[in-house]
Amino acid sequence: MAKTSKKSIAILLICMLVAALGLTGCGGNDDSGDAEMVKIGIMQFGEFEALQNANKGFQDGLAELGYVEGENVTFNYLSAAADTANCPTIADTLINDGSDLILAIATPSASAVKEKTSDIPVLFTAVTDPAGSGLVADNAAPGGNLTGTSDMNPVAQQIALGKQLIPDAKKVAIMYCSSESNSKIQSDLAEAAIKEAGMESVVKTVSAIDEAKSAVESLKGQVDFIYIPTDNTLADGMTTVAAAAKECGLPTIVGESGMVNSGALATYGIDYYELGKATAAMAVKILKGEATPAEMPVEYQTDEAVLEIAINTETAEALGIEIPEEILSKATIMPAE
Repeated sequence: MAKTSKKSIAILLICMLVAALGLTGCGGNDDSGDAEMVKIGIMQFGEFEALQNANKGFQDGLAELGYVEGENVTFNYLSAAADTANCPTIADTLINDGSDLILAIATPSASAVKEKTSDIPVLFTAVTDPAGSGLVADNAAPGGNLTGTSDMNPVAQQIALGKQLIPDAKKVAIMYCSSESNSKIQSDLAEAAIKEAGMESVVKTVSAIDEAKSAVESLKGQVDFIYIPTDNTLADGMTTVAAAAKECGLPTIVGESGMVNSGALATYGIDYYELGKATAAMAVKILKGEATPAEMPVEYQTDEAVLEIAINTETAEALGIEIPEEILSKATIMPAE
């Protein structure tokens, strides 16, 4: 073994001192520019298309704004499988995981997280009326640790589309799950729009998806079409609902395009992917310390450029409904390939 010189010992001692102080040098790698890894917890209420699109838009939007999974952000994604009873446990998991921010997709998810934390910033999306659902003090001034984007859809325009497609319609059923407050809000708007259009309305509620088929069958011969808002329960079981409606010869006008892709006749609604991207832009402001949820108003998707007509041409053909060319020419045709 070679004899160590005094100069070598001095250099070694200096390196040890520098390392203890957390400085760089002595041939070490400079990692001072490494970004801190951000942890984002995501609770998605169900696996149906609208919520999937909102989640994808959120993650894609973050990537476009510099928060790329595996580089400077990690996602802990959990689904409640459209069961409200699962939400509190998932909320606990995301909080205990040390999330820097939580995304709650749909009202049941957001409500569960709100009950569990007042410290972690929470963004919600796919929530129709946040203030009406008790998530925020006011949609314009949330005032707490929650804010986000609303999927309040153009209910009056959706009823008008139904009247265009079924011009002789005189009576419309409004169908939704009785446990969903957001659906009740939309039902009230639909009743007003139906009356304004010179038609009558009847409200039909279900408490679970297994009641939907019999509910639709009870409307056969009683109404001219069914309106279904952005109801989580019915959206999750839309394939069953749409099949029952077709068997009964009843057109279904719905709250969003994912439901059309699952067999409903038509909608004029928002783009959930774009809604997710708008939520991502809010998240970046929070993560960068530029704003807090308390001072960020709830955002709505009202730009006609991102609103879309969607028509299921297979359903239209099965029901014997001819779609006017002026509608068909600007519609997204479904089912998607």
